[in-house]
Amino acid sequence: MLLLLLAGAAAFYLLQRIIYQRYWNAGLHIGVEFEAHSAYEGDVSYLREEITNDKHLPLPALEVNLAMDRALKFSGDARENANVTDQSYRRDLFSLFMRQRVIRRLPFVCEKRGYYELTKADVIGYDFFFQRSFHSDRILRSALYVYPRLTDTRRIALLCRAVSGMIVTQNRLFPDPFCFFGIRDYHPSDPMHHINWKASAKGQGLLVNQFDSTTNIRLRIILDTEDSGIVRQEELTEEGIRIAASLGLRIVKERMELTVTGNGMNKVCLKDGAGQIQTLYRELSRIDIHKPVPRLWEELRKEKEQPQSGSIYVIISMNQDEDTARSIASMAETVPLMWVIPLQNADDCVTAPSGGVHIFKWEMNRS
Repeated sequence: MLLLLLAGAAAFYLLQRIIYQRYWNAGLHIGVEFEAHSAYEGDVSYLREEITNDKHLPLPALEVNLAMDRALKFSGDARENANVTDQSYRRDLFSLFMRQRVIRRLPFVCEKRGYYELTKADVIGYDFFFQRSFHSDRILRSALYVYPRLTDTRRIALLCRAVSGMIVTQNRLFPDPFCFFGIRDYHPSDPMHHINWKASAKGQGLLVNQFDSTTNIRLRIILDTEDSGIVRQEELTEEGIRIAASLGLRIVKERMELTVTGNGMNKVCLKDGAGQIQTLYRELSRIDIHKPVPRLWEELRKEKEQPQSGSIYVIISMNQDEDTARSIASMAETVPLMWVIPLQNADDCVTAPSGGVHIFKWEMNRS
């Protein structure tokens, strides 16, 4: 009798091993994706895992291994089965009955701007006695844009005022959206986004904000992402990208024409308002600050050879070497130009180029 039991157990063990080897992967659906397509630097986002065992064979143990960029760090309870080395790794264990689906939401922090992809999941199944493992790689197709963190709106307002100071003229042909002048009664020709709803609620009719005026201008932002010094200053480069994103948002909200270009990105042209700002954010997210890029003076030479009539130039660059300063000064001889210089502290030295270059010091450590 004992021999029959042992023989039956051995037969069962071999049979289940053959069955699991052949069918463990059948009807097994692995879905892992970013819940959102975009987030901002510093935000908490979520990874969604959906595991389905769509067959009559239970899976006593299933292991799903994922790897993401180390700039995306699991947070909260999701940290328990995660570790960070060259990447952010996570190992999830599931026990699935027949025809069962399990869904998990895993929070993570977007610590750095960038474009991130999920490309593969390593799946490991086990037999009923956990004595044999079976492997399968699943292709994933999910991507996340982490946009630059937007800077303090009050500081951007100061920068916008500085830009406005460059373009105010005696003709006063077009309203300057940065310079508030007063409140007046609404006219049918006024744009809706100029209505002052708070003031209108206190009166008998609609009131609109009235602005000072400037010529009809186009803004061109040139972003320098070169960081080739002996001591890298990546945080200053990232701050420059944040300035470009924040200033770009302010410009397009006022329906002004904007072009953003640079030595580390493709040119982005926005003309139709804030609805297109995502195009700029995505391009800024894709900038790789570790990739070699041309010198800024090469970009400025191209702009100087084909200057855009009626354009105001804003150059964002932390680099203050002699070639950069000379190129900026040369360009300022032909077009209105402002040089925004990201700095660690207010007392850091600033190059003083000759000519009509307007300098705007942007201190990162400003309270």
